[in-house]
Amino acid sequence: MAPYPGRVRTPAPQPPESAPLVVRSTRLDDPGPLLGLLPHQDSMAWVRRADGLVGWGTALRYEAAGRDRFVDAQRWWRGVTGSAVVRDEVGVPGSGLVAFGSFAFADEPGSSVVVVPAVVVGHRSGSGGSVWWVTTVSAGSLAPPPVLSSQPVRPPEQVSYSDGAMSGPAWAHRVREAVARIGATPLEKVVLARDLLVSTGHPLDVRWPLHRLAQAYPTCWTFCLDGLFGATPELLVRRERGLVTSRVLAGTIRRTGDDAHDLALAGALARSSKDLEEHEYAVRSVAQALAPHCASMNVPESPFVLHLPNVMHLATDVTGVIEPGDDASSLALAASLHPSAAVGGTPTDLALATITELEGMDRGRYAGPVGWIDAAGDGEWGLALRCGITEGPRVRLFAGCGIVASSDADAELAEAQVKFVPVRDSLGE
Repeated sequence: MAPYPGRVRTPAPQPPESAPLVVRSTRLDDPGPLLGLLPHQDSMAWVRRADGLVGWGTALRYEAAGRDRFVDAQRWWRGVTGSAVVRDEVGVPGSGLVAFGSFAFADEPGSSVVVVPAVVVGHRSGSGGSVWWVTTVSAGSLAPPPVLSSQPVRPPEQVSYSDGAMSGPAWAHRVREAVARIGATPLEKVVLARDLLVSTGHPLDVRWPLHRLAQAYPTCWTFCLDGLFGATPELLVRRERGLVTSRVLAGTIRRTGDDAHDLALAGALARSSKDLEEHEYAVRSVAQALAPHCASMNVPESPFVLHLPNVMHLATDVTGVIEPGDDASSLALAASLHPSAAVGGTPTDLALATITELEGMDRGRYAGPVGWIDAAGDGEWGLALRCGITEGPRVRLFAGCGIVASSDADAELAEAQVKFVPVRDSLGE
């Protein structure tokens, strides 16, 4: 793993046909909003408020599938970082050599992708001030500094919607089946998702929804990689210099736009036995997965209510300090957490089997980890929620709901419709 402050690391011996990556990060004057720098092709992004990373171009690409996709990707990344020549003149998490990743939800089917961009622009702000940087990556030699400029964005045209794998009433019937199983089997919670198909008339310029999502949901993590885009409110895990954070969301209620009424709804959500039960399963699964890697942990006893523009969630921030000598990277931690009860259910194996049987669709990379990792193993990984994936002139949107014993099928269908709203709105005129 590469150290942060500006040092040149001697590369490991390489086969003659394989040139090592040459990486350089330098400070940068404020170039403007990160998302405004993205070109039309090969865009990658992980942005919250004004902070984060954007990238474009492909220096290296790795694809993995199956049960060992996380292990295989981690092994590949260690090989990449071990052979690269890195000069990092910035010295913050996210500078130096960085890869963006997006992983399939299920072992089968589905493929996962990790990409090292040719260019990365980053920004971090905090008590120590604000820092911008640009990283270039190329094989065998130092790349010239990129020209940074904004480019016009094409809006979608002729947007129309249709059902995906099943209609709303058919999906609600599957929810009722899930509730019946919870009452008759050891299954305690299962997350059922549905999809919605969008025709856009021409291949989507993904920068259009990215800009709109970042503007409408600034407290979410706006992401993009290999056709997958969205704005997730759920941080699966952040590892930063020995500290670990995970934000758990489970339990949702729709906002009305009336502040007084919404305040009353927030109180009702915080007291809802159904939502508190769903939330407890999710928090417990995260804490149990992180515990083997942490010397100490803080797991709050009660959740808080996270207010987003269209919904409110029960939320808990689980934090920990990495055990001395534990070298688990952010990607390894994300793998240990996936699938949490927030996107799968509990018990995990029974919930996943129920999802396969009842959902009737391939989730692909929906609800899988998405984010970035640097050469030191630090990084941020969210759950690919409130998202869509481009398929030529068509976009596939996803929404899921946690089903427990007290769930009502019609209420869950209404909740799923609300969760489609962020990405639907982002595709509007």
